[in-house]
Amino acid sequence: MEKHDHSHDEFFMRRALELATLGRGHVSPNPLVGCVIVRDNQIISEGWHHRYGGPHAEVDAVQNLTDKGLVAGSTVYVNLEPCSHFGKTPPCADMLVEHRPARVVVANLDSNPLVAGNGIKKLRAAGIEVITGILEKEGRLLNQRFFTAMEKGRPYIILKWAQTADGFIARQNHDSKWISNVYARQLVHRWRTEEDAFMVGGRTAAHDNPQLNVRDWTGRNPVRVVIDRYLRLPGNLHLFDGTQRTLCYNVLKHEERPNITFVRLDEDDLLLNLLHDLHRQKIQSVVVEGGTTTLQLFIERGLWDEARVFTSPQHFGKGVSAPVLHGTLTEQIWVATDLLQRFRPLPV
Repeated sequence: MEKHDHSHDEFFMRRALELATLGRGHVSPNPLVGCVIVRDNQIISEGWHHRYGGPHAEVDAVQNLTDKGLVAGSTVYVNLEPCSHFGKTPPCADMLVEHRPARVVVANLDSNPLVAGNGIKKLRAAGIEVITGILEKEGRLLNQRFFTAMEKGRPYIILKWAQTADGFIARQNHDSKWISNVYARQLVHRWRTEEDAFMVGGRTAAHDNPQLNVRDWTGRNPVRVVIDRYLRLPGNLHLFDGTQRTLCYNVLKHEERPNITFVRLDEDDLLLNLLHDLHRQKIQSVVVEGGTTTLQLFIERGLWDEARVFTSPQHFGKGVSAPVLHGTLTEQIWVATDLLQRFRPLPV
């Protein structure tokens, strides 16, 4: 079989992936997409998907050209297959066909059943050469939230906690402030701007009274999610102050209030029902912040995609033990005095 040198294609695709990251925290439930238009081996325009409901990356890149005629005969690099259906915006595949590039280079096919190869078919039917699979692995990693939602029918789940050097997540009185340092806490606030939702269990809500909003960073607040199976939490908690969208999952009632929804679920397999409901509401990523019982439930069910664990130099001696996690360590970095470790589930 003839081998092709795709080093040039990889170079420009890396730029498209880099541009795509600029949409993080703004485009969900859409994927992160960047686009680069190249003529004579030179980038003549760039674009990315800036916000949900706004122009897609391909449209943004074309709009950034003063002379739209330069697209004809060019090569368009885009990390996700151009869409082929009408959603918030018209189909990008149709727009590209209209502008007649010579080649379109794609990292990943779209798992959305409304697209799923149809964008590629439209381009090829119009006589445009299409190359797929360029930096495919990097593209899937970038859009792992989108692909998880499309392929597994649930959000991408990140487990997050801070523990002491001797393995405790809270003191005996359930006080967990402050295990991690100020820089680690600022990083968590940045994550809150990047992920769709943050979740806590009922005990953590009662003991910590968390706000789950963004204070030490700039960006949107996440959706707050709390599991209060029998509706025992007091109404004066920060979670119920109505300042940001909040979902309270329980087995007793469904009720709508301003910015707060009580969602009644079947108690049989409540956790999976909860994740399916989040998926139905187009929430693509959830950070589970605690406590140990809730985190351990996700771990035991195998319902997690990534874990982020801060370990501080503090020692409690006794207290509430941290969750027990069996996973593959993928990264570890120091955040001042705290060690941040990232884990993935063990291969099945």
